[in-house]
Amino acid sequence: MNAINETNFKLPGQSNFYKGKVRDVYTIGNNFMVMVVTDRISAFDVVLPKAIPYKGQVLNQIAALFLAATKDIVPNWVIQVPDPSVTIGKICDPFKVEMVIRGYLAGHAWREYAAGKRQVCGVDLPEGLNENDKLPQPIITPTTKAAFGHDEDISREEILKQGIVAEADYIQLEQYTQQLYQRGTEMAAERGLILVDTKYEFGKADGIIYLIDEIHTPDSSRYFYKNSYQTLQAKGEAQKQLSKEFVRQWLIENNFQGKPGQNIPEMDNYKVNSISERYIELYEKISGKPFVKENTTNVYKRVEDNIIKAIAQL
Repeated sequence: MNAINETNFKLPGQSNFYKGKVRDVYTIGNNFMVMVVTDRISAFDVVLPKAIPYKGQVLNQIAALFLAATKDIVPNWVIQVPDPSVTIGKICDPFKVEMVIRGYLAGHAWREYAAGKRQVCGVDLPEGLNENDKLPQPIITPTTKAAFGHDEDISREEILKQGIVAEADYIQLEQYTQQLYQRGTEMAAERGLILVDTKYEFGKADGIIYLIDEIHTPDSSRYFYKNSYQTLQAKGEAQKQLSKEFVRQWLIENNFQGKPGQNIPEMDNYKVNSISERYIELYEKISGKPFVKENTTNVYKRVEDNIIKAIAQL
């Protein structure tokens, strides 16, 4: 299967290009940006050696679904989605923090808690919690946005003290984060899911705060299955997850966590295809819609043609 590993388009009016871990971003003049969600996959802040067919389509279409469903809460950057793997949107000046919100003690927060810490990003946690327990109320645990390497935990107090975000803006970001998480929680419940934790990114343009990038995708969020949550929790067993966690677990089992001296395990075709199938399963469960595989016979030409047509109409 043809996957989008990287793009090298020369688009009309192109003024800049940025290659992220999984996204190729083209700036068109000073007006808007074109985000190609490639099929690259990253874990532990490392891009893995093989692209996963349809992964970009899954992420882009889930993000488009949730961005459309939350624009009554906060305006977002999207202008149009001209291709299943592409979003064209407004250029915003991004805030240099990611707003992580957690309703349950899982992932990084649990690892910190299990190591004996009772405070994450300046937020106090009660004693006696177990992995994946529901928190008394959702907590915001922001991280700095690193251009390279690992994002770092940071507290609200440090963000304001260092002037990373102005206080009035940060208060608004917190409110938007809580409202978006509530909406995401409600939409997940309709699909028999629990939105465990997620992250949001925001930017500013013309004095207005916009929601940017992707939201509520399996790369930026963690989901549990609602019908088995209480039973598994009572037994102290691992939760069935709907997220990219299965990729991280496979890497951990093969002695890779992105640390110096560790080698990425081999990704044969079977592993690549199984990850692709899991992403498609994630899409169908989260969206409630059947996944329609876009034609990938000449995937780069398809994507480029659709972008050029869209630019001509803007």
